[in-house]
Amino acid sequence: MNESTSNQLNECDLDNSSETYQFDETSCVVDEKFVPKVGMIFKTLEEAGKFYKYYFKLAGFSTKIRNTTRDRDKIKNQLIVCSREGRWKSKISPTLKTNPSAGLNCPVRIYVHIMKDVSLWTISKVALNHSHPCCADQAEMLKQHRELSMFVRRTIETHEEARIRLSKTYQSFVATAGNHRELDFIEKDVRNYITREVRNIFEEDDAKEFRKYNLVLGSFVGVNHHGQQGRC
Repeated sequence: MNESTSNQLNECDLDNSSETYQFDETSCVVDEKFVPKVGMIFKTLEEAGKFYKYYFKLAGFSTKIRNTTRDRDKIKNQLIVCSREGRWKSKISPTLKTNPSAGLNCPVRIYVHIMKDVSLWTISKVALNHSHPCCADQAEMLKQHRELSMFVRRTIETHEEARIRLSKTYQSFVATAGNHRELDFIEKDVRNYITREVRNIFEEDDAKEFRKYNLVLGSFVGVNHHGQQGRC
């Protein structure tokens, strides 16, 4: 991510003023057919989630689940709110954090519940007016909307095993997509996947191969003629 992109994200993610602004839906222009409305019905909670998450991405903001009510092991209702809901500030100093964040009392929320008689899900409450500007043109940079498909993960693993540099791996995805904005992830996601997943997989495979031959690992310690201790 270049500096200009980072600056644009910061402008969208953080409003340092003490005033509260109200932005109507026109600041997040989305085709009407993708906008959540009261009364919409879905077969499952997953189907409902897929619909409004797509809207969140088009509008350019991220969300979080504020509350989930269960009846034994079954979900009865769920409240989804804008990630800028509430009033809080990051505990990490802005001088130490490249992308500082803070709550801006954003009232955006969607409430869904199951209709017992028909076992279908419906949207019963919707509020889509933000207290901050959205970043529809930078939505793919928001963490919630980034993901690595199974194909991408397997390609990363293959490239890592072949010792292809991370930057070249990412650029190959960009070239295939035609533009980095067409991707559902950024270079940082590729790096994190290699660090957290791929190298652990390779280490586990090496350990299994080592144990397969019932080899014992040991070290030899000795002192040379200079009185220096060595280990091999």
